[in-house]
Amino acid sequence: MKIIEVDSYEKMSALAADVIAAQVITKPHAVLGFATGSTPIGTYVALAKKCREDGLDFSDITTFNLDEYCALEISHPQSYYAFMWENLFSHINIKKENVHLPNGMAADIDKECENYEKMIEEAGGVDLQLLGIGHNGHIGFNEPGDSFISATHRVDLTQRTIEANCRFFENDLNKVPKQAITMGIGTIMKAKNILMLIRGEDKLEAMKAMLAKEVHPSCQASVLQYHPNVTVIYTAN
Repeated sequence: MKIIEVDSYEKMSALAADVIAAQVITKPHAVLGFATGSTPIGTYVALAKKCREDGLDFSDITTFNLDEYCALEISHPQSYYAFMWENLFSHINIKKENVHLPNGMAADIDKECENYEKMIEEAGGVDLQLLGIGHNGHIGFNEPGDSFISATHRVDLTQRTIEANCRFFENDLNKVPKQAITMGIGTIMKAKNILMLIRGEDKLEAMKAMLAKEVHPSCQASVLQYHPNVTVIYTAN
């Protein structure tokens, strides 16, 4: 892995936006994998500015998001669909039909997972996948466990993840979704390039576990050691 440490969130966001912009410029029909959470918001703001002020063109870009909650309408303000449109898609010239997130309201979730895999394959695979990392080393919603699950799948969220998300749902645990659809580890590993953003000293232990010599599903991110093109940008601030 290529590890880049910067001294501010602003520098991390700007550098990440430069990496993504370079992918868009060199391959205007690229497939980008996006992530949600607070960490990439600054990157999305910077990308929107590049589109608005510098003419960065997303008109032929296709996107696939890592995950989405189950049983949450896309109109819900905490759905990842809503998050992406609020923080990025409504600010760039991307075509709505080129934006893809798993459908957490699908009648048949397992079939939806299969279809999502097929759509990614038919699009030619992900050229650049943006990732964050959880405190327990999860990527996407691939939580610590006894194995690496390869394909897009439904996952039961851990109690720690549910509690961490509680603040987004009026601090009411009963309102937090208990399941999600996530790209599997195999799907993520098929991306041609991976860009991981890590912010905060509280994520240091997760980063250390990811970089440790042992690759083990107790830290799902550790599998990235086997990927040939991973860039990690870290800031303690």
